[in-house]
Amino acid sequence: MHIHNADVAAVFTEIADLLEIENQNPFRIRAYRNAARTVEMLAPSVQTLVEEGRDLSELPGIGADLAGRITEIVHGGTCELREQLRRELPPGIGSLLRVPGLGPKRVKLLFDERGIHTPEQLLRAAQEGQLQTIRGLGEKAEQRILEAVQAQLSKERRFSIAVAGQVVEALVAYLRQLAPVARVEPAGSYRRMRETVGDLDIVVASADGPAVTGHFIRYDAVARVLSHGPTRASVELHNGMQVDLRVVEEASFGAALNYFTGSKAHNIELRKLALKRGLKLNEYGMFAGEQPLAGETEEAVFAALGLPFIAPELRENRGEIEAARDGRLPHLVTLHDLKGDLHAHTTASDGRSSLRDMAQEARSHGMTYLGITDHSQQLTVASGLDAERLAQQIDEIDQLNAELDGITVLKGTEVDIRQDGTLDLPDSILQRLDYAIASVHTRFGLGSEAQTARIMRAMDNRYVRILGHPSGRLLFEREPYPVDMGRIIRHAKECGCALELDSQPGRLDLNDIYCMMAKDEGVLVSIDSDAHSVLDFDNLRWGIGQARRGWLEKKNVLNTKTLAQLKAHWKH
Repeated sequence: MHIHNADVAAVFTEIADLLEIENQNPFRIRAYRNAARTVEMLAPSVQTLVEEGRDLSELPGIGADLAGRITEIVHGGTCELREQLRRELPPGIGSLLRVPGLGPKRVKLLFDERGIHTPEQLLRAAQEGQLQTIRGLGEKAEQRILEAVQAQLSKERRFSIAVAGQVVEALVAYLRQLAPVARVEPAGSYRRMRETVGDLDIVVASADGPAVTGHFIRYDAVARVLSHGPTRASVELHNGMQVDLRVVEEASFGAALNYFTGSKAHNIELRKLALKRGLKLNEYGMFAGEQPLAGETEEAVFAALGLPFIAPELRENRGEIEAARDGRLPHLVTLHDLKGDLHAHTTASDGRSSLRDMAQEARSHGMTYLGITDHSQQLTVASGLDAERLAQQIDEIDQLNAELDGITVLKGTEVDIRQDGTLDLPDSILQRLDYAIASVHTRFGLGSEAQTARIMRAMDNRYVRILGHPSGRLLFEREPYPVDMGRIIRHAKECGCALELDSQPGRLDLNDIYCMMAKDEGVLVSIDSDAHSVLDFDNLRWGIGQARRGWLEKKNVLNTKTLAQLKAHWKH
């Protein structure tokens, strides 16, 4: 049975919801929510880690108890604690907590007073005026709840790119086991590396469509079959994700892959271009009348239109077709281009791996340098370092560098930006470092003008070389703080500060549009893992995907520089 990280995360989230409704220990609830976030965004599969006998308590925020629960879920798909809580509470009640404005006390009140335990029941009750008579609610509260639950139910469910990646890799491997399958590729928004994915599209080349679709619907992660035919099928997985499969002949595989990769706007422009040439383009190929001209490969399809291959990440109708026609397509950055990683944490703050282990793991990923940037003292929740502890770490790094071959550890810090724009550590310690990353971790609610001025003042500090996760967003959890990103980018150019693209799949901050803006202004972007354990360096693939969506080339990325080039750049 395939257990994806998202499956484990879903169990932990449900446990946290049910514990919250029961008004249990808030620290215990927070531990399960943090564990859900950690597991869902983890690059390696927890099922693989369990099968390899790895110590899961080494994961950030995972102690021995939670590690045991993960193992229990991997082996059985659930755990006894969830089943116990489900017996104590009605099914689906935890989903009410995701309706804005409904806390655990109000959820319990709605159940006790009206037996409501699903969003659909809540919607009907609000529409029928059943809520305003509950003590403590009233007509205005009922209207707010009605609007909130309508908005919640109308939302398209989306998944992080990392969650989609875990599903894709296992499903593609499963499909490739079938003998008549010649090629299998994911398409859609996942192939375009969008930061969130609504559903998955898989394209298969095979001469035996019925065998492929039959094999597909028998995949053990399938919860229900939505449709099934000889060349196409749709299923819903246990995690709620829909997967659509399309089977074509090998002669049409490139055309189908192009068609189902999208985006819709990009495809429309390609079809218009084909029509201008008297051709017809569809999912089966490029045709002159009934005569097929191209279809087996995407390269052939583009060539039939007089275009070079356009990378999937660019296919958003943002000028990529014009750039292709004019020979101006960017040579997009690749993971291989990265020479180092400039944002990583250790056990000195909130990391779960030692300084030495982090350095050795970075080296095994092909890095020639690794910047250690543990949090500063203001972030007490992360056991941030004060000047004295940071000085000790500087000495430890010097000693480690004297012992290690093949990689250099750089001395850094992720220093908090205070509300007034000053930094959380004095210049007397910052000057002993190779560089500092300045980040906002508090006071997200400042107005745009105050927040922008705060960040710009921090960037003016001569020891700050990178602005960390510049918009402060957490996908699915926290909106970006209000800030004038155009001014931030222009100021970065003036002061020579790079902007970070944090590769944690829950951040992916900068977004693709801001990456394009930074490139246009000549501001370098640092693609970093923000690793908190040795398992997190694999997240760089998601940062690279975001950078490619933002048209970034090797020359636009700070940490594609060699160590000597990097140090020379910082001397300017």
